[in-house]
Amino acid sequence: MTTAVQMVDMIRTGQTTAVALVTAALDHIEKTDDDVKAWAWLDRDGALAHAAELDNLRKSGRAIGPLHGVPVGLKDIIDTATMPTGYGVAALAGRQPDADAYLVSRLKAAGAVIIGKTVTTPFAFMDPAATHNPHNVTYGPGGSSAGSAAAVAAGHVPVAVGTQTNGSVIRPASYCGVFGFKPSAGMISRTGVLRTSETLDQIGVFANHLDDVALIGDVLADFDPVDPCSFWRPRPKMLAGARDIPPVEPNFVWFEMPYFTQLADDARAGMMEVVAMLGGQVEQIDASSSFTGLVEAQSIIQSYEIARNLHAIGEQHGDIFSPKLAKLLDHGITISDQAYQEAMTLRNGAINYFVSFFNDFDAILTPAAPGEAPLFSEGITGDPIFSTVWTLCGLPCVTIPALMSQNNMPIGVQLVAGQEEDDRLLRTANWVIDRLNAGQ
Repeated sequence: MTTAVQMVDMIRTGQTTAVALVTAALDHIEKTDDDVKAWAWLDRDGALAHAAELDNLRKSGRAIGPLHGVPVGLKDIIDTATMPTGYGVAALAGRQPDADAYLVSRLKAAGAVIIGKTVTTPFAFMDPAATHNPHNVTYGPGGSSAGSAAAVAAGHVPVAVGTQTNGSVIRPASYCGVFGFKPSAGMISRTGVLRTSETLDQIGVFANHLDDVALIGDVLADFDPVDPCSFWRPRPKMLAGARDIPPVEPNFVWFEMPYFTQLADDARAGMMEVVAMLGGQVEQIDASSSFTGLVEAQSIIQSYEIARNLHAIGEQHGDIFSPKLAKLLDHGITISDQAYQEAMTLRNGAINYFVSFFNDFDAILTPAAPGEAPLFSEGITGDPIFSTVWTLCGLPCVTIPALMSQNNMPIGVQLVAGQEEDDRLLRTANWVIDRLNAGQ
Protein backbone atom coordinates (compact mmCIF):
# COMPACT_ATOMS: atom_id res chain seq x y z
CA MET A 1 0.00 0.00 0.00
CA THR A 2 1.13 3.55 -0.72
CA THR A 3 2.48 5.15 2.45
CA ALA A 4 1.11 8.34 3.97
CA VAL A 5 4.47 10.00 3.30
CA GLN A 6 4.23 9.01 -0.37
CA MET A 7 0.61 10.15 -0.63
CA VAL A 8 1.45 13.66 0.51
CA ASP A 9 4.36 13.84 -1.92
CA MET A 10 2.14 12.60 -4.77
CA ILE A 11 -0.44 15.28 -4.01
CA ARG A 12 2.24 17.95 -3.75
CA THR A 13 3.65 17.04 -7.16
CA GLY A 14 0.26 16.65 -8.84
CA GLN A 15 0.44 12.87 -9.36
CA THR A 16 -2.86 12.37 -7.54
CA THR A 17 -5.49 14.28 -5.59
CA ALA A 18 -6.98 14.07 -2.15
CA VAL A 19 -10.33 13.20 -3.70
CA ALA A 20 -8.77 10.29 -5.57
CA LEU A 21 -7.07 8.93 -2.44
CA VAL A 22 -10.18 9.24 -0.28
CA THR A 23 -12.40 7.73 -2.98
CA ALA A 24 -10.05 4.76 -3.31
CA ALA A 25 -10.02 4.22 0.45
CA LEU A 26 -13.81 4.36 0.75
CA ASP A 27 -14.28 2.04 -2.22
CA HIS A 28 -11.85 -0.49 -0.76
CA ILE A 29 -13.68 -0.37 2.57
CA GLU A 30 -17.00 -0.93 0.82
CA LYS A 31 -15.62 -4.04 -0.90
CA THR A 32 -13.91 -5.63 2.10
CA ASP A 33 -15.34 -4.42 5.39
CA ASP A 34 -18.32 -6.78 5.45
CA ASP A 35 -15.78 -9.46 6.39
CA VAL A 36 -13.40 -7.37 8.51
CA LYS A 37 -15.89 -5.07 10.27
CA ALA A 38 -13.26 -2.48 11.16
CA TRP A 39 -15.52 0.57 10.92
CA ALA A 40 -18.21 1.80 13.29
CA TRP A 41 -19.04 4.88 11.20
CA LEU A 42 -18.07 6.19 7.77
CA ASP A 43 -18.63 9.75 6.56
CA ARG A 44 -18.30 9.34 2.80
CA ASP A 45 -19.91 12.64 1.83
CA GLY A 46 -18.10 14.66 4.47
CA ALA A 47 -14.74 13.08 3.70
CA LEU A 48 -15.05 13.69 -0.04
CA ALA A 49 -16.14 17.30 0.52
CA HIS A 50 -13.16 17.88 2.80
CA ALA A 51 -10.83 16.26 0.26
CA ALA A 52 -12.17 18.55 -2.47
CA GLU A 53 -11.44 21.58 -0.26
CA LEU A 54 -7.89 20.35 0.23
CA ASP A 55 -7.43 19.93 -3.52
CA ASN A 56 -8.61 23.48 -4.09
CA LEU A 57 -6.19 24.65 -1.41
CA ARG A 58 -3.26 22.97 -3.18
CA LYS A 59 -4.30 24.39 -6.55
CA SER A 60 -4.34 27.87 -5.05
CA GLY A 61 -0.66 27.57 -4.27
CA ARG A 62 -1.06 27.93 -0.52
CA ALA A 63 0.84 25.84 2.03
CA ILE A 64 -0.18 22.23 2.54
CA GLY A 65 0.21 20.20 5.71
CA PRO A 66 2.29 17.08 6.45
CA LEU A 67 -0.81 14.85 6.13
CA HIS A 68 -2.46 16.77 3.31
CA GLY A 69 -5.17 14.58 1.76
CA VAL A 70 -4.26 11.42 3.71
CA PRO A 71 -7.29 9.33 4.78
CA VAL A 72 -7.23 8.53 8.51
CA GLY A 73 -9.34 6.41 10.86
CA LEU A 74 -10.08 7.27 14.50
CA LYS A 75 -10.92 4.91 17.34
CA ASP A 76 -14.53 5.42 18.36
CA ILE A 77 -13.70 6.83 21.79
CA ILE A 78 -12.19 9.99 20.25
CA ASP A 79 -14.69 12.86 20.00
CA THR A 80 -15.56 14.26 16.58
CA ALA A 81 -17.91 17.20 16.08
CA THR A 82 -19.19 15.96 12.70
CA MET A 83 -19.46 12.23 13.48
CA PRO A 84 -20.94 10.33 16.43
CA THR A 85 -18.65 8.84 19.06
CA GLY A 86 -20.32 5.85 20.67
CA TYR A 87 -17.55 4.29 22.78
CA GLY A 88 -18.27 0.94 21.12
CA VAL A 89 -21.62 0.66 22.87
CA ALA A 90 -24.90 0.20 21.00
CA ALA A 91 -26.84 2.35 23.50
CA LEU A 92 -24.47 5.27 22.83
CA ALA A 93 -24.24 4.85 19.04
CA GLY A 94 -25.95 8.21 18.45
CA ARG A 95 -23.85 10.18 20.93
CA GLN A 96 -22.78 13.37 19.11
CA PRO A 97 -19.98 15.42 20.70
CA ASP A 98 -20.11 19.20 20.47
CA ALA A 99 -16.42 19.57 19.63
CA ASP A 100 -13.46 17.70 18.23
CA ALA A 101 -10.90 16.15 20.52
CA TYR A 102 -7.64 18.10 20.65
CA LEU A 103 -5.84 15.49 18.57
CA VAL A 104 -8.54 15.67 15.89
CA SER A 105 -7.85 19.38 15.54
CA ARG A 106 -4.16 18.56 15.12
CA LEU A 107 -4.98 16.07 12.35
CA LYS A 108 -7.22 18.53 10.53
CA ALA A 109 -4.64 21.31 10.78
CA ALA A 110 -2.13 18.91 9.17
CA GLY A 111 -4.51 18.27 6.26
CA ALA A 112 -5.67 14.78 7.20
CA VAL A 113 -9.08 13.59 6.00
CA ILE A 114 -10.88 11.73 8.77
CA ILE A 115 -13.06 9.26 6.89
CA GLY A 116 -14.68 7.58 9.86
CA LYS A 117 -14.57 5.98 13.29
CA THR A 118 -13.00 2.58 13.80
CA VAL A 119 -14.53 -0.10 15.98
CA THR A 120 -13.48 -0.25 19.62
CA THR A 121 -14.30 -2.78 22.27
CA PRO A 122 -17.07 -1.41 24.55
CA PHE A 123 -15.68 1.43 26.68
CA ALA A 124 -12.22 0.41 25.42
CA PHE A 125 -12.22 -2.55 27.78
CA MET A 126 -11.64 -6.28 27.27
CA ASP A 127 -15.01 -7.40 25.91
CA PRO A 128 -14.32 -8.33 22.26
CA ALA A 129 -15.55 -6.26 19.34
CA ALA A 130 -17.16 -7.55 16.14
CA THR A 131 -13.97 -6.89 14.16
CA HIS A 132 -12.09 -9.77 12.52
CA ASN A 133 -8.39 -10.13 11.71
CA PRO A 134 -7.72 -9.21 8.05
CA HIS A 135 -4.97 -11.85 7.77
CA ASN A 136 -7.48 -14.59 8.54
CA VAL A 137 -11.02 -13.75 9.59
CA THR A 138 -11.26 -16.81 11.81
CA TYR A 139 -8.93 -14.93 14.18
CA GLY A 140 -9.59 -11.83 16.25
CA PRO A 141 -7.63 -8.55 15.97
CA GLY A 142 -7.08 -7.96 19.68
CA GLY A 143 -8.37 -4.94 21.53
CA SER A 144 -9.32 -2.44 22.49
CA SER A 145 -8.14 -0.60 19.35
CA ALA A 146 -9.45 -3.47 17.25
CA GLY A 147 -10.81 -1.49 14.30
CA SER A 148 -7.83 0.85 14.00
CA ALA A 149 -5.36 -2.04 13.77
CA ALA A 150 -7.58 -4.02 11.39
CA ALA A 151 -8.30 -1.02 9.14
CA VAL A 152 -4.58 -0.48 8.58
CA ALA A 153 -3.87 -4.20 8.14
CA ALA A 154 -6.69 -4.44 5.58
CA GLY A 155 -5.24 -1.53 3.59
CA HIS A 156 -8.29 0.66 4.20
CA VAL A 157 -6.20 3.59 5.43
CA PRO A 158 -2.44 4.13 5.72
CA VAL A 159 -2.69 5.36 9.31
CA ALA A 160 -5.17 5.13 12.17
CA VAL A 161 -5.29 6.36 15.76
CA GLY A 162 -5.98 4.25 18.84
CA THR A 163 -5.43 4.36 22.59
CA GLN A 164 -3.65 2.22 25.16
CA THR A 165 -4.31 1.91 28.87
CA ASN A 166 -2.60 -1.45 29.17
CA GLY A 167 -1.82 -3.10 25.82
CA SER A 168 -4.46 -1.80 23.43
CA VAL A 169 -2.12 -0.52 20.69
CA ILE A 170 0.90 -2.80 20.91
CA ARG A 171 -1.10 -6.06 21.16
CA PRO A 172 -3.53 -5.55 18.23
CA ALA A 173 -0.66 -4.24 16.11
CA SER A 174 1.18 -7.49 16.80
CA TYR A 175 -1.88 -9.62 16.04
CA CYS A 176 -2.68 -7.75 12.83
CA GLY A 177 0.87 -7.55 11.50
CA VAL A 178 1.26 -3.76 11.43
CA PHE A 179 3.44 -1.18 13.15
CA GLY A 180 2.00 0.03 16.43
CA PHE A 181 3.55 3.03 18.15
CA LYS A 182 2.64 4.31 21.60
CA PRO A 183 4.63 7.48 22.28
CA SER A 184 5.72 8.56 25.73
CA ALA A 185 2.95 9.42 28.16
CA GLY A 186 2.11 13.12 27.89
CA MET A 187 3.35 13.37 24.31
CA ILE A 188 -0.16 13.50 22.78
CA SER A 189 -3.19 15.22 24.27
CA ARG A 190 -6.09 13.12 25.58
CA THR A 191 -8.58 16.00 25.78
CA GLY A 192 -11.83 14.86 24.14
CA VAL A 193 -10.98 11.15 24.46
CA LEU A 194 -12.98 8.81 26.71
CA ARG A 195 -11.28 8.83 30.07
CA THR A 196 -10.95 5.46 31.74
CA SER A 197 -7.69 6.09 33.63
CA GLU A 198 -6.21 9.57 33.95
CA THR A 199 -2.92 7.99 34.99
CA LEU A 200 -2.62 5.27 32.33
CA ASP A 201 -4.62 6.34 29.24
CA GLN A 202 -2.26 7.08 26.33
CA ILE A 203 -2.66 7.71 22.59
CA GLY A 204 -1.09 5.44 19.98
CA VAL A 205 -1.02 5.03 16.20
CA PHE A 206 -0.97 2.27 13.58
CA ALA A 207 0.56 2.08 10.10
CA ASN A 208 2.11 -0.35 7.65
CA HIS A 209 5.39 1.58 7.61
CA LEU A 210 7.65 2.94 10.34
CA ASP A 211 7.91 6.36 8.67
CA ASP A 212 4.13 6.71 8.82
CA VAL A 213 3.76 6.09 12.56
CA ALA A 214 6.58 8.58 13.06
CA LEU A 215 4.93 11.14 10.79
CA ILE A 216 1.55 10.98 12.50
CA GLY A 217 3.33 10.98 15.86
CA ASP A 218 4.93 14.30 14.95
CA VAL A 219 1.57 15.71 13.88
CA LEU A 220 -0.22 14.70 17.08
CA ALA A 221 2.53 15.59 19.55
CA ASP A 222 1.79 18.94 21.17
CA PHE A 223 1.39 20.56 24.57
CA ASP A 224 -2.21 20.80 25.77
CA PRO A 225 -2.65 22.76 29.02
CA VAL A 226 -6.07 21.16 29.56
CA ASP A 227 -4.60 17.65 29.80
CA PRO A 228 -2.82 17.34 33.19
CA CYS A 229 -0.53 14.63 31.79
CA SER A 230 0.62 16.78 28.86
CA PHE A 231 4.11 18.23 29.36
CA TRP A 232 5.19 21.65 28.16
CA ARG A 233 8.67 20.65 26.98
CA PRO A 234 9.53 20.47 23.25
CA ARG A 235 8.76 17.15 21.58
CA PRO A 236 11.39 14.95 19.91
CA LYS A 237 11.25 14.88 16.11
CA MET A 238 9.99 11.38 15.45
CA LEU A 239 10.13 11.19 11.65
CA ALA A 240 13.69 12.51 11.71
CA GLY A 241 14.50 9.89 14.31
CA ALA A 242 13.01 7.07 12.23
CA ARG A 243 15.20 8.09 9.29
CA ASP A 244 18.37 8.63 11.29
CA ILE A 245 21.31 6.24 11.52
CA PRO A 246 22.60 5.36 15.01
CA PRO A 247 26.12 6.70 15.60
CA VAL A 248 27.07 3.28 17.03
CA GLU A 249 25.33 -0.09 17.05
CA PRO A 250 22.48 0.05 19.61
CA ASN A 251 22.56 -1.94 22.84
CA PHE A 252 19.51 -3.92 23.98
CA VAL A 253 18.38 -5.72 27.08
CA TRP A 254 16.15 -8.79 27.20
CA PHE A 255 14.38 -9.05 30.54
CA GLU A 256 13.27 -12.63 31.23
CA MET A 257 10.00 -11.78 32.98
CA PRO A 258 7.96 -14.11 35.21
CA TYR A 259 4.96 -13.84 32.88
CA PHE A 260 7.01 -15.20 29.96
CA THR A 261 5.58 -18.59 30.92
CA GLN A 262 2.56 -17.39 28.92
CA LEU A 263 4.65 -16.96 25.76
CA ALA A 264 3.69 -19.42 23.00
CA ASP A 265 6.44 -21.78 21.83
CA ASP A 266 6.59 -20.33 18.31
CA ALA A 267 6.66 -16.78 19.66
CA ARG A 268 9.53 -17.60 22.03
CA ALA A 269 11.42 -19.37 19.24
CA GLY A 270 10.97 -16.35 16.98
CA MET A 271 12.09 -13.91 19.66
CA MET A 272 15.17 -16.02 20.37
CA GLU A 273 16.01 -15.91 16.66
CA VAL A 274 15.81 -12.11 16.83
CA VAL A 275 18.10 -12.10 19.88
CA ALA A 276 20.56 -14.33 18.01
CA MET A 277 20.48 -12.13 14.90
CA LEU A 278 21.28 -9.08 17.01
CA GLY A 279 24.23 -10.99 18.45
CA GLY A 280 26.32 -9.40 21.14
CA GLN A 281 24.14 -6.28 21.18
CA VAL A 282 21.63 -7.97 23.52
CA GLU A 283 22.24 -8.45 27.24
CA GLN A 284 19.90 -11.02 28.80
CA ILE A 285 18.81 -10.43 32.40
CA ASP A 286 16.69 -12.64 34.65
CA ALA A 287 14.00 -10.26 35.92
CA SER A 288 11.85 -12.86 37.68
CA SER A 289 11.83 -10.75 40.85
CA SER A 290 12.98 -7.31 39.68
CA PHE A 291 9.54 -5.90 38.89
CA THR A 292 7.59 -7.55 41.68
CA GLY A 293 4.24 -5.91 42.24
CA LEU A 294 4.13 -3.72 39.13
CA VAL A 295 1.54 -5.81 37.28
CA GLU A 296 -0.68 -5.75 40.35
CA ALA A 297 -0.08 -2.01 40.77
CA GLN A 298 -1.25 -1.39 37.21
CA SER A 299 -4.41 -3.40 37.87
CA ILE A 300 -5.16 -1.47 41.06
CA ILE A 301 -4.66 1.92 39.40
CA GLN A 302 -6.73 1.06 36.34
CA SER A 303 -9.55 -0.54 38.33
CA TYR A 304 -9.67 2.29 40.87
CA GLU A 305 -9.78 5.01 38.22
CA ILE A 306 -12.09 3.41 35.66
CA ALA A 307 -14.69 2.72 38.35
CA ARG A 308 -14.79 6.39 39.26
CA ASN A 309 -14.52 7.73 35.70
CA LEU A 310 -17.40 5.63 34.34
CA HIS A 311 -19.62 6.19 37.37
CA ALA A 312 -21.54 9.09 35.79
CA ILE A 313 -22.23 7.09 32.60
CA GLY A 314 -23.60 4.24 34.69
CA GLU A 315 -25.85 6.57 36.65
CA GLN A 316 -27.15 8.22 33.49
CA HIS A 317 -27.73 5.10 31.39
CA GLY A 318 -28.41 2.39 33.94
CA ASP A 319 -27.59 -1.19 32.94
CA ILE A 320 -25.14 -0.29 30.16
CA PHE A 321 -22.05 -2.22 31.24
CA SER A 322 -21.29 -5.81 30.28
CA PRO A 323 -21.08 -8.35 33.13
CA LYS A 324 -17.27 -8.41 32.84
CA LEU A 325 -16.95 -4.62 32.98
CA ALA A 326 -19.60 -4.30 35.70
CA LYS A 327 -17.64 -6.78 37.83
CA LEU A 328 -14.46 -4.72 37.36
CA LEU A 329 -16.25 -1.50 38.27
CA ASP A 330 -17.74 -3.06 41.39
CA HIS A 331 -14.28 -4.25 42.38
CA GLY A 332 -12.73 -0.88 41.60
CA ILE A 333 -15.06 0.94 43.97
CA THR A 334 -13.90 -1.31 46.82
CA ILE A 335 -10.22 -0.42 46.34
CA SER A 336 -9.16 1.85 49.18
CA ASP A 337 -7.44 5.17 48.74
CA GLN A 338 -4.49 3.72 50.65
CA ALA A 339 -4.12 0.75 48.29
CA TYR A 340 -4.36 3.12 45.34
CA GLN A 341 -1.69 5.44 46.73
CA GLU A 342 0.60 2.49 47.45
CA ALA A 343 0.21 1.36 43.84
CA MET A 344 1.00 4.88 42.64
CA THR A 345 4.12 4.89 44.83
CA LEU A 346 5.27 1.64 43.20
CA ARG A 347 4.65 3.17 39.79
CA ASN A 348 6.65 6.28 40.64
CA GLY A 349 9.52 4.13 41.86
CA ALA A 350 9.56 2.21 38.58
CA ILE A 351 9.48 5.44 36.57
CA ASN A 352 12.47 6.72 38.54
CA TYR A 353 14.33 3.44 37.96
CA PHE A 354 14.03 3.76 34.19
CA VAL A 355 15.28 7.38 34.15
CA SER A 356 18.90 6.22 34.40
CA PHE A 357 18.43 2.71 33.00
CA PHE A 358 18.54 3.87 29.39
CA ASN A 359 21.93 5.49 29.89
CA ASP A 360 23.30 2.01 29.18
CA PHE A 361 20.73 0.64 26.76
CA ASP A 362 19.02 2.03 23.68
CA ALA A 363 15.96 -0.19 24.04
CA ILE A 364 14.37 -3.12 25.80
CA LEU A 365 13.71 -5.99 23.40
CA THR A 366 10.56 -7.88 24.41
CA PRO A 367 7.54 -9.72 23.00
CA ALA A 368 4.54 -7.62 21.98
CA ALA A 369 1.97 -10.31 22.83
CA PRO A 370 1.83 -13.93 24.01
CA GLY A 371 1.82 -15.18 20.42
CA GLU A 372 -0.59 -15.16 17.50
CA ALA A 373 -4.06 -13.64 17.76
CA PRO A 374 -6.74 -15.67 19.53
CA LEU A 375 -9.42 -17.30 17.44
CA PHE A 376 -12.45 -15.06 16.96
CA SER A 377 -14.65 -17.84 18.33
CA GLU A 378 -12.83 -17.68 21.68
CA GLY A 379 -14.43 -14.30 22.37
CA ILE A 380 -11.32 -12.74 23.92
CA THR A 381 -8.94 -9.93 23.00
CA GLY A 382 -5.76 -11.61 24.25
CA ASP A 383 -3.61 -10.94 27.30
CA PRO A 384 -2.09 -7.42 27.47
CA ILE A 385 0.51 -8.35 30.09
CA PHE A 386 3.44 -7.99 27.69
CA SER A 387 2.72 -4.23 27.64
CA THR A 388 1.67 -3.75 31.26
CA VAL A 389 4.93 -2.61 32.87
CA TRP A 390 5.92 -0.31 30.02
CA THR A 391 2.50 1.35 29.85
CA LEU A 392 2.44 1.74 33.62
CA CYS A 393 5.72 3.68 33.39
CA GLY A 394 4.61 5.73 30.36
CA LEU A 395 7.57 4.56 28.27
CA PRO A 396 7.47 4.83 24.45
CA CYS A 397 6.90 1.47 22.72
CA VAL A 398 6.82 0.28 19.13
CA THR A 399 5.78 -3.04 17.60
CA ILE A 400 7.65 -4.28 14.53
CA PRO A 401 5.73 -6.86 12.41
CA ALA A 402 8.66 -9.26 12.07
CA LEU A 403 7.55 -12.81 12.91
CA MET A 404 4.96 -15.39 11.86
CA SER A 405 3.36 -18.16 13.88
CA GLN A 406 3.12 -21.81 12.90
CA ASN A 407 -0.36 -20.97 11.62
CA ASN A 408 1.00 -18.17 9.41
CA MET A 409 -0.35 -15.40 11.61
CA PRO A 410 1.65 -12.27 12.54
CA ILE A 411 3.68 -11.94 15.72
CA GLY A 412 5.23 -8.59 16.61
CA VAL A 413 8.57 -7.69 18.18
CA GLN A 414 8.33 -4.89 20.74
CA LEU A 415 10.98 -2.28 21.53
CA VAL A 416 10.75 0.01 24.57
CA ALA A 417 12.87 3.13 25.17
CA GLY A 418 13.33 5.89 27.71
CA GLN A 419 10.72 8.53 28.49
CA GLU A 420 10.65 11.29 25.86
CA GLU A 421 13.27 9.44 23.78
CA ASP A 422 10.73 8.54 21.11
CA ASP A 423 13.05 9.62 18.30
CA ARG A 424 15.79 7.37 19.67
CA LEU A 425 13.29 4.49 19.88
CA LEU A 426 12.27 4.89 16.24
CA ARG A 427 15.89 5.25 15.13
CA THR A 428 16.67 2.00 16.93
CA ALA A 429 13.60 0.31 15.41
CA ASN A 430 14.77 1.28 11.93
CA TRP A 431 18.20 -0.20 12.68
CA VAL A 432 16.58 -3.44 13.90
CA ILE A 433 14.45 -3.68 10.76
CA ASP A 434 17.54 -3.30 8.58
CA ARG A 435 19.43 -5.92 10.62
CA LEU A 436 16.53 -8.40 10.46
CA ASN A 437 16.10 -7.84 6.72
CA ALA A 438 19.82 -8.41 6.16
CA GLY A 439 19.66 -11.66 8.12
CA GLN A 440 16.79 -13.16 6.13
